[in-house]
Amino acid sequence: MSLVPLEDVALGTRYQRVVQIEVGRLAPFPAWKRAMDVFGALVLLLITAPAFAVIMVAIRLESRGGAFYIHERVGRGGRIFRCLKFRSMYAGADQERALLAAQNEGTGPIFKMRHDPRVTGVGRVLRRTSLDELPQLWNILRGDMSMVGPRPPLPDEVAEYTPRQLQRLAGTPGLTGLWQVTARARHDFDEMTELDLLYLEHISLASDISILLRTVRTVVKAEGSY
Repeated sequence: MSLVPLEDVALGTRYQRVVQIEVGRLAPFPAWKRAMDVFGALVLLLITAPAFAVIMVAIRLESRGGAFYIHERVGRGGRIFRCLKFRSMYAGADQERALLAAQNEGTGPIFKMRHDPRVTGVGRVLRRTSLDELPQLWNILRGDMSMVGPRPPLPDEVAEYTPRQLQRLAGTPGLTGLWQVTARARHDFDEMTELDLLYLEHISLASDISILLRTVRTVVKAEGSY
């Protein structure tokens, strides 16, 4: 997949500082990749249906609020979409992120904190096992995301991207990716960017299958999850 020339950059209409890349200049999405996404998401949704029910009840019993956390993320070509997760923090936690900025353990325009006080007890388990990401299988079915690709960023993160980092938006965001199975524990955004761009330059069926298999091992070992 060829990356996008940065000459074709325009401001988004909803977020003044979110940069959008012209979708018409993006490389075509491989047919085999979409087929694998639909098949994989359907199979996993069927397998994990009982887990969905248990998790939803556990979240609702522990803290006030719904079982799902719906938030806006930036997808392929800068398109904003509504991303689903199981709620792992207490209600209203988003408004307190700025208060924790000094404790950010990530680099660049991402926020990572190992002992985030906003995370609930159930949420810690979900994050440790990566089960909080399961609802994104629905995003994959809708075409917002893919099984493998760069993780979808927040609009305010994209607002701080360098031209190099903006190239991450040339790909469809993924449930997992090359960064997640190689350097997830380090939370270095420059390293994440280079791994994402390396993946986008060399997309293939073999690489996607390899990343998915390595993801299983990473999830079981809970590498870099918190």
